[in-house]
Amino acid sequence: MATKIKIDFVSDVACPWCAVGLGALEMAIARLGDQIEVEMLFQPFELNPQMPPGGQDIGEHLAEKYGSTPEQQEQIRATIRERGAEVGFTFSAEGRGRIYNTLDSHRLLHWAKYTGRPGAQYALKKELLEAYQGRAENIESPEVLLAAVAKVGLPVGQARAILNSQEYAFEVRTLEEYYQRAGIHAVPAVIINDRHLISGGQPVETFERALRDIAAAAL
Repeated sequence: MATKIKIDFVSDVACPWCAVGLGALEMAIARLGDQIEVEMLFQPFELNPQMPPGGQDIGEHLAEKYGSTPEQQEQIRATIRERGAEVGFTFSAEGRGRIYNTLDSHRLLHWAKYTGRPGAQYALKKELLEAYQGRAENIESPEVLLAAVAKVGLPVGQARAILNSQEYAFEVRTLEEYYQRAGIHAVPAVIINDRHLISGGQPVETFERALRDIAAAAL
């Protein structure tokens, strides 16, 4: 009998390491096959909650936030592209260009969780990562967000109404505050069975070992 495992994947589509971490986690889950039955929930975390409309040039943003030079930024991008390729994610070769606020994407992801469609939130999360990290599209654009909704087969009319309102903003911010109070200050943060925390875009083997140990302990 498969061991049931709940995973809360706390992340932001603005975070390239979240794409890497999700790909590695997916590969680890696949390696365990029918030994585990996973329920994956995507929880919100905004890297730049105060980012104004229109965003900011990403090089300028990284220099201001981390003090990194253009050379250091390119080295990090190369590392991320390499790690992404290892787990089957292709990052935009030209980079993302600008960094944006992601509240609207989190509001749609929260909505997708309650649409009653199995796997809807998971599919939308993957498509939003592809849109921003893979294709360098403007992730604050309603057109980009609605295109992602349409691609995964969710009702575009409902999504448009959400974007034209403040629906789910309170719920998203409440969840963000909950995880911050719990000590989550960087993403991805992978919380297994509400007890075990794995931080960062770890290698496949790290996730696999943790899942095997947790599954074995549950027997």
